[in-house]
Parts: sequence; C-alpha cells; structure tokens
Amino acid sequence: MLAGFAAGVSLVAGVPVGAQTAPGTFDAYRGDRSTGWLGQTRSEVMALNGMVATSQPLAAEAGIEVLHAGGNAFDAAVATAAAINVVEPEATGMGGDMFVLAWVAKEHRLVALDASGRAPMAATLAHYRAKFGENMPEDGLESAVVPGAVDGWATLLGKYGKLGWHGVLAPAIRIAEQGFPISQRIGTEWGMSRDLLAKDPDTAAIYLNHGTAWHWGDIFRNPDLGKAFRLLADGGRDAYYNGPIAQAIVAKSQAHGGLFTMADFAQMHARWVDPISTTFNGYVIHEMPPSTQGFAVLEMMNLIEVCPARLGLSPDRINPKSADFWHLMVEAKKIAYADLRTYNGDPDFSHVPVAMLISKEFAAQRCAKIDMKHAAALDPSEEPLGGTAYLTTADAEGNVVSFIYSVYNFFGSGVTVPGYGFVLNDRAAAFTLKPDRPNTIAPGKRPFYTLIPGFVTHDGKPFASLGVMYGDQQAQGQAQVLVNMLLFGANPQAAGDAARFAHAQRTNRLQLESQLYDAIGADLKARGHDVHSADGFDMGGYQAIMIDPTTGAYRGASDPRKDGEAIGF
Repeated sequence: MLAGFAAGVSLVAGVPVGAQTAPGTFDAYRGDRSTGWLGQTRSEVMALNGMVATSQPLAAEAGIEVLHAGGNAFDAAVATAAAINVVEPEATGMGGDMFVLAWVAKEHRLVALDASGRAPMAATLAHYRAKFGENMPEDGLESAVVPGAVDGWATLLGKYGKLGWHGVLAPAIRIAEQGFPISQRIGTEWGMSRDLLAKDPDTAAIYLNHGTAWHWGDIFRNPDLGKAFRLLADGGRDAYYNGPIAQAIVAKSQAHGGLFTMADFAQMHARWVDPISTTFNGYVIHEMPPSTQGFAVLEMMNLIEVCPARLGLSPDRINPKSADFWHLMVEAKKIAYADLRTYNGDPDFSHVPVAMLISKEFAAQRCAKIDMKHAAALDPSEEPLGGTAYLTTADAEGNVVSFIYSVYNFFGSGVTVPGYGFVLNDRAAAFTLKPDRPNTIAPGKRPFYTLIPGFVTHDGKPFASLGVMYGDQQAQGQAQVLVNMLLFGANPQAAGDAARFAHAQRTNRLQLESQLYDAIGADLKARGHDVHSADGFDMGGYQAIMIDPTTGAYRGASDPRKDGEAIGF
C-alpha cells in the first residue's frame, strides 16, 4: 500500500480514488471563486450561434444536437422537451400541458402559445361532489385533464420548425431506448413518489424497480416511451389525439371509471394568444394571460416599482441585503396571490380583469395594504403545488423560445398509459369544488395553471428568456430573479444563484434560504412573519438566456438547485 493512503482507497491511473457513495455523504469546505460576485456558483455560459438551458444536461444536449443538425430554436425546444419527458418523468411529459413565449426573429415580435388541457366534457361539479365530497382528487384518472403538450409541439413545429417530427424526436427516442443514469435531484423527487407509483400496476411496472423507487445512479430505460415517440414521428399529433395513444388512454379510463372519451381528445387544440405585459425600470416584462398565474408576476413587479416612494422607502433601502426590501417583496407577493385566488380562472368561463390587475394605477392603490412594520395576516386558502420543467432555446437567426410544461405534481396522476410509458397529469386537482368560483370545475374548462414562461424585451428587442419552475413558486420566484436582473444589475447566473424566499399563501409560512435567514430572519420575525430557514428544494429551479444588448451574444444560466446546465455553440 502506498504510504499516506488509507485502506479501502484504490488507484486509477495513478490517482487515489475513494468509493463513490451517495450524494450528500461527502463533506469538505467549499472552494472560493476568484472573480465577480463570489456567491455565484458558476460563470455564465456565453455563445453566438445558439443555446439551450434546462434542468437536465442530457435534455439540453438533445436540443443542441438538433441545432447542430440545422434545426432552429423551435425545433430545439421540442427536442429538449421530448428528452425531458424521458429524463424527468416525475416532472413532465406528453401526458401534461405546456405554454410558450417566443421571439420570432423574421416577424420581429413576441408570440404566445397556450397548449393547456381542458376537463373532460363529463366533468361536472355534481359528479365530482357526489364522488369526492369537497376536495378534488389529487391522483387517479379523474385528477387529469386532456393533455395539451403534444398538440403544442405540433403547433410550434408546424408554424416555425424546420426539421419535422423525425428530426426533433430522434434524441429522445435514443435516450428512452438506450437508458440513462438518474441524476441527483431527479432521484430525490422519484423517491418521494414511491407510494403514488405503487397505486397503478402500469406505473409500478415501469417507474418502480421491483417495488422500490429508482434512485440516483440507476440506469433507467423506457422503451414503451420510445415506442410512443416513434408513433409521433411517423404519424404526428393525430397518432396521439385521434389514434392509438388516445385510444389507450380512453380504454383505460373507461375500464376504471374515468371520464375521458375520444371526443375529448379530438377537440384538443393549442391556441395562439396575446401575451400580457408591464414595464419595469425601462424594460418590458411579458407573461402568459389567464388561466395561468402570469398576471401575478406583473402585479408584483408593479408593486415593487410603485410602492417604495409611497411607503417612504429611500433608494438605499431597496437592495438584496435589506430587510425592508425583502419585507416589501413578501407583502407584494401576498397581495398578488390574493388577487390570483379572487380572480383567476378560465377566461372562456368568467371575466378576469387583467388590464386592471396589471396597471400601475391599481398597484398604487394596493400600496396602502402594505405596512412596513407589520406582516399582513392572511385567510387560509387553497394553494397550487406542482413540479414542472422549464427550458429555453435560442438560435443563430435570433429566435428565442421560453417554454414550460408539466404533469403538475410529481408523476402527475400516477396513472401510466399502457404500452406507451408516460404518466397522465393531475392538473384537474387545481380546480375547486366550491361552487360559483372562477376556478370551479366545469365540462371543457381549463383549470388554474401555475405554468408561466417569462420573457423580457428592451427597446423592442429580446433581452431575456427565463422561467422558475415549481408550482406556486413560479410567480414569486420569477419576480425575485427579475428584480435581481433588471433592478440590481445581476448577470443571469448571479440572478438565479442569489438567495430566494418561498411564501405559502395557504399557511402564511415564509421560508428563507439559510444565508438570507441568518441575515434578516430575526428582523422579519419582529415584523410578525412566520419565518423559517430552508434549503433550496422549495425555491424552484431557474433557467435563463439573456441576449447581450451590445454584442448580441447569448448569455446562459442554470440553477444550482437543480441538475441542469446551459449549453452554447
């Protein structure tokens, strides 16, 4: 044995190597950065010809592969999304829904695509109250809406793509059939879902390993999902909505007391909508309209811009180390989320006064609800949860895509489509069974959607594409990142690396990441906040591409709280 090396340590190519244990068992002091903000976890990724950023490296590489093959940002977005279905099945997939904000270079404009699903036509309030009482089911077939993601993929590819189905799905098919090692964060989320996965035999057969959850480092293969992708490659969206995939979903639904019919699937069509926006510090922030929570981001940003002067806060008190700033942020979040609860729903069924909610005048009125010395009390409320995956892509032509999609909670309904290897969403769980609410369930209605891709323009040009996934953290997380970027001047990586809060409207519980808690937790407690220290798990996962206004270079960022990366070429 070489002197100085302990027993059990082997040599590989002359280098001592210890046993590779599970993540979290290694303990050492963290190294220091030498340039820039020392709290930044990594440098920005910078490139000229294209970029992909998402929460799993293999999915990001799938998008880059398609760009190298001659595809554009729209092709790369669908390729990345399909690959995420394989490598993050707990978060998203073709059993879910999606939303897109995209800058179309040749049209010099921002477009918005809503590919959200609707409740089955048999989904009446009377049916659900008779069967489930006062609360929507959180899993099972009746927790699902008609999935919209695949129709969204088809709509993007049909209008703006270059390669077609075969070209964009090839990487996902390869990963599904060859397998991949499960990464750390995804393995954690998988393990949290074991009991749900055991409820459905089709799910357990794929997503459990002899009755236990697949975990970090395991090689996971899903040839059934590869088969589903091959059907799409050959038959397009009709193979899903009018063909064997929908038939398999409906057959399972009818065999187990569900509500889906083939007519429900035939009526699924994504739609182009008008994004909503507000200004902030010279920038324009764009979000999806209802039934998403997009207007909450804009309302928060308006409050943060308008209220300091009305509350007597001098500019030096608005900074990321100031307790006053964080108190203002949390109180602004409470106001915006209360308005979500009051107003948000499917605009096809009830009026949502968006123009009022995102106006500066409305924000100025709302400032009176903020007491800088005391935290506001809240009535208990329902609160959306959820997982989600976010991705953003850009190409040499100047197209930039901000794309988010989800099966809602981890592994959605827990129901796997037999023969095709993907889980159905549980988005219907976001409905309420209280009558006469904007979000009350009804046939053909879209529920409250937490999903919100973000986009920023400046001087009529794209400036940033970004998103923060994870349920109701999306709007509050996005607002925090935007303030870091647009007010405090953080680069896109630093904007996401900085400490965040997560506030629960349901319980009024406020979580702060550890350094932030140590610095201002006592101050916020003194103001009446129910403050707790937390790690990054509940803070969401952020990805972004910024477009440098001087050089046009893409500047990518990926959240260290997830497993992902930004890749450029």
